[in-house]
Amino acid sequence: MTRPYIASKADDPWSRIWFDTSPRHLAGPGDPRHVTQALRAGGWKNYADPDFPHVVLASPDFRHTLVLEPAADTYSAWWRISSQRWHASFGGNTPAEIIAGFTDALLHPAPATEPDVWPTLQAADWTYERDERGNESARHPDGITTMERRATLTSNYFSWSADVAIPTGLGGHQRLWHAYFDDRTPSHLLAAFATALTDPAPVPRGHYDVPHSHLVTQVERGAQGEQLAAAHEARLKAIRAAARKARRSGAPTTHPAPAPAAELAAAAARGR
Repeated sequence: MTRPYIASKADDPWSRIWFDTSPRHLAGPGDPRHVTQALRAGGWKNYADPDFPHVVLASPDFRHTLVLEPAADTYSAWWRISSQRWHASFGGNTPAEIIAGFTDALLHPAPATEPDVWPTLQAADWTYERDERGNESARHPDGITTMERRATLTSNYFSWSADVAIPTGLGGHQRLWHAYFDDRTPSHLLAAFATALTDPAPVPRGHYDVPHSHLVTQVERGAQGEQLAAAHEARLKAIRAAARKARRSGAPTTHPAPAPAAELAAAAARGR
C-alpha cells in the first residue's frame, strides 16, 4: 500500500531553508531525533505506545531510560532521563544538540577519573561563584544563562540546574528553558552537558523556529537539507560502529538489571 504524503516536521531536514543559528543555547528545541536516533544507533530500544505521542527508550541493560513526552507548556520537563541512582530532566525548549551532549555520553564507558564541571564553563568566560554553604554557580556573559549546584533552604541536599531566564522588564523573568540533575548524576555526564552548552558552533534552525528571534543571529548559509541529512547519517554510522566495537571488546561491562525503570514499565502498561 502506498503511503500518502502527509506534511510533518519529520520530513526535515528537506522541507525548509536552514539558517546557521547562534548562540545555540538560545536557538530553541531543534530536531529531537538528534538525541533519540543517536541512542537507538547505540543499541537503545523504543518501547513507546505507538498510539501515544511520546518516545520511551531504554538501554540494552535497562540501566538507563529516556522518556520524551510533550507537556502543556514548553517549560515543563519534556525530557526525563533516569538510571537506578540518578535522574535528569530538560524542558521542551532545551536545544536538542545540548541534550545530546548529555545523552551521547551515556553511550561511552565512564572515565576512570570523574572530571570537574566548572573549568569547562570558566574556559568559556562564565563567571564562577561559591558561597559559604557550598552553593556553586556559573553565569554566562549574556547574564541570562546560569548553571548551579545548590542545596535547598531546609536541608543539605544538593541538586544541579541550568536555566535561561529572560528579564520581562517588570522585575521578573520569563524562563526559556530549564534543566535539572540530581546530585548523584555522574560528573562526566554533567561535564558533557556543560561542553555542549558552551560550544560556540551554530546549530541549524528554520527562520521561524526560534522562540525569541531577537536573541539570536541567523545566517542563511552553510548546510541545507541534503548536507544536514548526510551529516546526521554519518553521526549515526559512527555511533553504530562504536557500539559494535564495544560489544566485540566486551566494554563497557554491564549486567542486565532485573527490570526496566518504573517509567518504562508504566509506558509498556499503557500499550497493553
